[in-house]
Amino acid sequence: MTKQDRAVRTRRALIRSAAEQFEARGYDRASLAEISAGAGVSSGALHFHFANKAAVADAVEQEAARALRRVALAGRTGDGCALQRLVDVTHRVARLLRADVVVRAGLRLNAEAAAGRARDLRREWRACVHDLLDEAERRGELAAGVAPPRTGAVVLAATTGIEVLARDDHGWLARPSLTDLWHLLLPCVAAPHLAAVLDPAGREPEQRAPEADQRAPGADAALEEAVPVRLALR
Repeated sequence: MTKQDRAVRTRRALIRSAAEQFEARGYDRASLAEISAGAGVSSGALHFHFANKAAVADAVEQEAARALRRVALAGRTGDGCALQRLVDVTHRVARLLRADVVVRAGLRLNAEAAAGRARDLRREWRACVHDLLDEAERRGELAAGVAPPRTGAVVLAATTGIEVLARDDHGWLARPSLTDLWHLLLPCVAAPHLAAVLDPAGREPEQRAPEADQRAPGADAALEEAVPVRLALR
């Protein structure tokens, strides 16, 4: 293993350890000593990569932002029924949150200090929901009288609520929770001809989402250049 490879692995281990501490204890109570110990490295190694705790927290948020951006982009640029893609992407985000402590911690950090953060981890999710509902309206997939902005507000409020509740109980992120939500919403918003077609449980099989520290080095760089950082739930 080259020196550069070891540095990349150490940085990933530190980000994951920091995410575990931030999720469990919050920013103020998490310590650099616990973060370095959790990563299995010395305090000196931590300070080689990060100047202070704020820098570590920023790295966690940045990794979370990249993961959320990928999921939202996949939902907005897919093919087929826009309403079904909206259902699918909510399940995909829930799977990501269940599997990836970095994303969970990033959202918590961002919410705890929203007023002082330049990065909004929920912006991309808002854009994804609104874009898919606008597309659904153009394609005649919405029931008569259904307005995309009002429907989007409901979807954002519900999914944000699930994410917040899941901080104490990850069971809220289980597939049945979102399936129940869409069982209630779809009959109200979908055009009648789609009633028997849409699947509130999502079309994708249940599977483990990739962990933040399993991503290939540099895999997100091209995406960040190609996709405006409009970054995720209201």
